[in-house]
Amino acid sequence: MKTANLSLTQQFLTSDFWYHFKHNKVAIFSAIIFFILVILALFAPLIAPFDPYNLQTLDIMDSELPPIWQEGSDSRFLFGTDDQGRDLWSTILYGMRVSLLIGILAVLLQGLIGITIGLVSGYVGGKTDSLLMRIADVQLSFSTLMVAIIILAIVQSAFGSDAFNKWAMVILILIIGLAEWPQIARTVRSSVLAEKGKEYVDAAKVMGFGSMRIMFKHILPNTLSPIFVISTVQIANAIITEASLSFLGLGMPVTEPSLGSLISIGKQYLFSGAWWITLIPGAFLVILVMVINLLGDFLRDTFNPKLYKG
Repeated sequence: MKTANLSLTQQFLTSDFWYHFKHNKVAIFSAIIFFILVILALFAPLIAPFDPYNLQTLDIMDSELPPIWQEGSDSRFLFGTDDQGRDLWSTILYGMRVSLLIGILAVLLQGLIGITIGLVSGYVGGKTDSLLMRIADVQLSFSTLMVAIIILAIVQSAFGSDAFNKWAMVILILIIGLAEWPQIARTVRSSVLAEKGKEYVDAAKVMGFGSMRIMFKHILPNTLSPIFVISTVQIANAIITEASLSFLGLGMPVTEPSLGSLISIGKQYLFSGAWWITLIPGAFLVILVMVINLLGDFLRDTFNPKLYKG
């Protein structure tokens, strides 16, 4: 077992991917920042000095305190407090975990639907391909944000705010996941069209393998590179979509904040002097999305040698 693990490690360290990564300063910097943010989000209950969900620890007298580098601050609150007296640093850590969780799970749902439809569409072809791609085209013609706003508004009206707040995260994951699958489906379909005419696919057919086995065990592993690339970009898009919906009051409730809802909470205080309530969570959101997009650009260039410029 140790030999096998060592062999895998050696293969990775001698791969083109690792070579390009260790010679790309932007990718290294982005990866470091991304993993720091992920660790902070994952271990928020251990790192955060306060629990923003525990209402018993809140004191309204601590509301709108500035960051520690400004006059009138409190040394207990690194980035100050929000309008409810919650420690902004602690709330950002918990909110970032919510944003990342929604983004990753939404993209997993997109991948499950998009990969399946893309494989079937590209491999079967004919009328099946035409039908599935026309469905994808129709869905792509609508703005994800617009569709999400309409559906969320209907759900809130039908089930009430209390029920919506309870299931807000699940609803957001479903809506964002179901709205964005055509991006992955079209990418997978293009890869399948390029792969299905190759010799290993013909050999699998001659050996009597079924279509499902050929698609998922033979063709799919050879289409993973573009899937990784687009999934990285889609995670950033999902986080931005969730933040936009939360900013509009249609996303996560204030009692379980994401980065978007934190920005929304502070918008009314932006010009009254309490700028930190909006701008600091906004800075974390920008940094998170930026490093994910930079890593996506690196993966795209690395997995496509024609685009890689060294």
